[in-house]
Amino acid sequence: MADEVVLMSFWPSMFGNRVKIALALKGVEYEFKEENLRDKSPLLLEMNPINKKIPVLVHKGKPICESLLIVEYIDEVWNQKSPLLPTDPYQKSQAKFWADYIDKKFAATAKEIWSTNGEEQENAKKKFIDILKVLEGELGESPYFGGDQFGFVDVALIPFYSWFYAYETFGNFSIEEDCPKIVAWANKCMEIESVAQSLPDPKKVYEFVSVIKGWLGIK
Repeated sequence: MADEVVLMSFWPSMFGNRVKIALALKGVEYEFKEENLRDKSPLLLEMNPINKKIPVLVHKGKPICESLLIVEYIDEVWNQKSPLLPTDPYQKSQAKFWADYIDKKFAATAKEIWSTNGEEQENAKKKFIDILKVLEGELGESPYFGGDQFGFVDVALIPFYSWFYAYETFGNFSIEEDCPKIVAWANKCMEIESVAQSLPDPKKVYEFVSVIKGWLGIK
């Protein structure tokens, strides 16, 4: 039932959109509650009193926080369809390692591209491409990070694809030029209906980032 599953998030959030993809892949009905991050709802503060951040998944009245933990939870609870994590313990540990790498290395560096200028931005672009090249190495010749099947690492990374246009426009560079394999992987992921329908339009994300830059006084 939809009233048993609630997702609190914000439409451009790549972390929240991971959860949307996982729920869509599993065919789980849920209620989406759009959060205003400048005026957080009492429910969000109640369900995530420690970090006060999105996304939060509420299942049968109990909150689960942090996007990768939420995706893993969804994979375990609704395990009859579209498995995301491998059953083999070693392969599972590797999938979690690379998803963690995306959070710790990729996410922060990506943000620096649109939130900085000059030399700082140039350094961010270089780091960004270097990280993508590492990820291309892990992808290898497989269609997905999960091998022949869309999996946990793919869910972790693909929501950032909606932000690529903003990164490229504000950073004045081409991701495909330096990392064609990543763009080809992303295009293949977008052929999956559950993925494509869960992600926002890149132009809309760009407009959102433009507003954020204005709020922060970044030229």
